Order: sequence, then C-alpha cells, then structure tokens
Amino acid sequence: MAGSEIASGMFGLASAASWGAGDFCGGLASKRSGAYAVVIGSQLIGGVMLFLAAVVLKDNAPPLPNLFWAAVAGVLGSGGLLALYRSLAVGHMGTAAPVSAVVTAALPVLAGAVVEGVPGAIKLLGFALAIVSVWFVSQAGSGRVEWKHLGLPVAAGVGFGLFLVLMNRVNGGAVFWPLVAARAASLIVLSAAAAISKNQILPQASHWPLVGVAGLLDAGGNTFYVLASQAGRLDVAAVLSSLYPASTVVLAWLILKERITRLQAVGIVAAVIAIAMITN
Repeated sequence: MAGSEIASGMFGLASAASWGAGDFCGGLASKRSGAYAVVIGSQLIGGVMLFLAAVVLKDNAPPLPNLFWAAVAGVLGSGGLLALYRSLAVGHMGTAAPVSAVVTAALPVLAGAVVEGVPGAIKLLGFALAIVSVWFVSQAGSGRVEWKHLGLPVAAGVGFGLFLVLMNRVNGGAVFWPLVAARAASLIVLSAAAAISKNQILPQASHWPLVGVAGLLDAGGNTFYVLASQAGRLDVAAVLSSLYPASTVVLAWLILKERITRLQAVGIVAAVIAIAMITN
C-alpha cells in the first residue's frame, strides 16, 4: 500500500477516535447543561483553537470562494445537527443515531465514486461492511425502523455527509482556515436557533472544562479528517472517520461501565475487519 494511503488511513482512524471521544465528553456535559449550550460552547472553543492553529502554523490561505463553500459546509453540518437533535427530542433515538450515521458514511462513498472513480472490490466490500458496522454500533435502543420516522435522521445524515464532501473539495491545500470558516458559520446558525427556540446558548462556568475538552476533540477530529482527505481518497477518509460511534461506545464501556450490547459488539468486530479491508 502506498505511503499516501497509509497516511490517509491513519488520519481517518485518528479522526474517528477524536470525534468519538469528543461525543463522549459532549454527552457527559449535556447531562449538566443543555444540548445547545454544550454544542455551541464546544464549537466556540474548537473554533478559537482552529483559528490560533491557522495563525501560529501559518496555514495556507485558500481563495475566498473556497472559504465561502466551507461556510456553506458549516451551515449544512449545523443543519444536520439540528435535525438530529429534533429527531432525538421527539423520541426516535433508536432510529436517529444509526440512520444518520449510515447516510453520513454513504454520501461520501457515492461522491468519491463519481469524482475519483469506483475503488477496487475489496475496498467496496470494506465500505459496505463499515456502513453496516456503524449501524450496529450506533444502536441505542430498539433497532426497529418506521418509515415515517426517517425524515429527520436522513436530513441529519445528508447534512453531515455534505459537510464531509464539501470540506474535501474546498480545502485547496489549506487545513485550518476552511475549518475556521465552517465553524464560524455553524456558530451563527446554532446560536440563532438556540435564541429562537429560547434554549440556553452557553454553558454555566463550572461546566466549561468538560465542554472545552469536547470542543478540542471535535476540532481535532475535523483536522484529522481534512488531513485524511488530502492524503488519499475522499471515500476512504470519510468512511474511516465515520466509525466514530465505536470510539464513543468503547469509552462509555471503559469509563462509565456501560454495557456493550451483543449487536454493538458485532458492529465493533465488523468495523475492525472493515478497516483492514479498506486500508488493504
């Protein structure tokens, strides 16, 4: 396997680990503060760190049209987040998490096939197995899916998937500035949505440490994803990054002693096999 493919695989897995850990910390913080406050606070912390990294590391400044499309990606990602929260709020957790995760992983695979060509058979089988593993690992309740409940989870997955696709296409050799633009646009949308719905916008002072850790991990996941997509194919980077639910589940098992269901265990094993196939 070429060095660029190895780098892409490693960055993709690092993105999944970082995103999963960030979701774990964000989930803990959400038990103390409102979900909007945690997300906005973590996005703010992550955005500041991405800005500082861009300045200190003298990141390449992409063309203004690229920054515009990165901002569009941020809006789509925040729209996906709002759709996911809405679906969770109306009691469809067992459908929302797995459906949104599968759509998120599948969209970049389709985009990658169109833009970069269809990958080899082993990689295609690995993508399919990875998507199945994401479904299994993301199960948080009844696996029963009702068609009438699919709208919001699919919308969430489309928002997240388009974020991954656009961030791959607009980086132009830059790493941090496109993420800063995406984060700024996302903060505007989420803050406006929180204000309109009369939700708490920022967490309480005592909750900032955990929120800050979640924000740093989320920003790290974004950075690793951009690096993965620059080093190799979009579909490889996106699918490996989309395995983040496995990281969240494992951390909950290790730290909170939460039980891993049989279905989730099968999903984790399937993810490991899929990784070997995708990075082959």
